[in-house]
Amino acid sequence: MTTKVLVVDDEVSIRKALSLNLAARGYEVVLADSGEAAMQAVASEHPEMVLLDLGLPGIDGIRTIEALRGWTDVPIIVLTVRDDDASKIAALDAGADDYITKPFSMGELLARLRAALRRAPDAPPASPTVEAVSFRLDLAAHRAFTLDPEAEVHLTPTEWAIVTYLTRNPQRLVTHRQLVTAVWGPTFDPDPNLLRVHMAHIRRKLEAESSRPRHFITDSGVGYRYEPA
Repeated sequence: MTTKVLVVDDEVSIRKALSLNLAARGYEVVLADSGEAAMQAVASEHPEMVLLDLGLPGIDGIRTIEALRGWTDVPIIVLTVRDDDASKIAALDAGADDYITKPFSMGELLARLRAALRRAPDAPPASPTVEAVSFRLDLAAHRAFTLDPEAEVHLTPTEWAIVTYLTRNPQRLVTHRQLVTAVWGPTFDPDPNLLRVHMAHIRRKLEAESSRPRHFITDSGVGYRYEPA
C-alpha cells in the first residue's frame, strides 16, 4: 500500500523538489501552498504524513499545526529555515512530531519520515465534522453552524480551541486544569472566572437554550463535558 504524504510549502521550487524525490521513492504526494489548503487536504485526502513549512501565507505553520491537532493525529514534520529554539519549541508544543531545518538532505528527511510513520497510531482517520443536535462544526474550515435555523456562527480563536478540545473528548470529564493547559499552555494561570465566561459565550452561540445546555455540561467545581446528544 502506497504511503500518502502531504507537502505544505508556499515555494513552488520546494514543493516540486520534494514531490519528485518522494514520488521517485514510491510515495504518493499531495501538495498544498497554505495552511488553509493543508487543512482541506488533510480532511479530503487523509494523508499518512504531513511535511509542513512554518512560513506560510494566511494561517501560519504553528496555527496550522494547532488546528490540525484539534481533530487528527496525522504525523507532522516541520521543514523550515527557522533554526531558533523558540520556533522549535513552539512547533513541538503545538503538536509537531519532528522538526528539520533547511537545507537538509533527502536521506535525513526520509529516515525521519519512516521513523514518524513507525510511531504513528494505527487508527482510522478522524472526521473534521462534528454533528450535534443544535449545531454543526467543520473543524478543517473553522466554520460553525446552528441547525435551527441554519445559520453560520462566529467563534473566537479561544472559543474554537475550547470547543475543539471538548468535542474531541466526548462524554469525558475534562477538568479546569486540563482545559486551561490544552488551550493556553501549561504555564498559564488564568482568572478563575475565565473559563466560565468563555463557556457562557459558547453556549449562547451553539446551544438551543443556553440556560439549559444539552451539549456543553458543567460538572460543578471540577470541569466540563461534551455530550453529543
